Amino acid sequence: MTTVVLGSASPSRLHILRSGGIEPFVLVSTADEDELKRHFPAGPTLVQQLAAAKAANVAHQLCTAHPTVAADALVIGCDSMLLTATGELVGKPLSVERTIAHWQHVRGTSAQLLTGHTVIRLTEGSEATASAITRTVVHFGTPTDDDIRRYAESGEPLNCAGAFTLEALGGWFIDAIEGDPSNVIGLSLPTLRRLAAEVGLSATSLWNIAASSPAGEK
Repeated sequence: MTTVVLGSASPSRLHILRSGGIEPFVLVSTADEDELKRHFPAGPTLVQQLAAAKAANVAHQLCTAHPTVAADALVIGCDSMLLTATGELVGKPLSVERTIAHWQHVRGTSAQLLTGHTVIRLTEGSEATASAITRTVVHFGTPTDDDIRRYAESGEPLNCAGAFTLEALGGWFIDAIEGDPSNVIGLSLPTLRRLAAEVGLSATSLWNIAASSPAGEK
């Protein structure tokens, strides 16, 4: 059976895969993201280049350190950023003050959450790659300054692209989305399904655990 390899330390991406029936092998990328950011302008191209670099880095690590897994594996690399209405590309804010400033700027506006996806199918003696960018429109609510500060000080958004989550505390302040919700969380399952098909795999062939919540449960 093909092993899905998640090239990310993101708990949200891990949760998406688990809820979609996949317990992945996790191997975190060590790609030099800062170097790529110096060479590509902020925008969709940068997001996709970062995803591709992460996937390639993890595939190399896998072949070197885990050759048994690399004999039949699907490596996933992702990178997400928020493209604001004013053209600013926002990654992880990393600090409370930057989170506050960002939210004061975007509240009441709409922005695009961009996620670059790259998959690399490894089999003995061969490699196939497929890539795509997924866009979801996010409509931000109008939290008060006090709401924003409390949200920032919770620590939740500091390591999230665009300084928000959809599935946790941040959900209070997202009025609507247009597009795939899993993309906002960090990894688009429909995009992953299409990319897997491009390299010769069906999504259902990758399932190795039961879904995390019973069908029909709300």
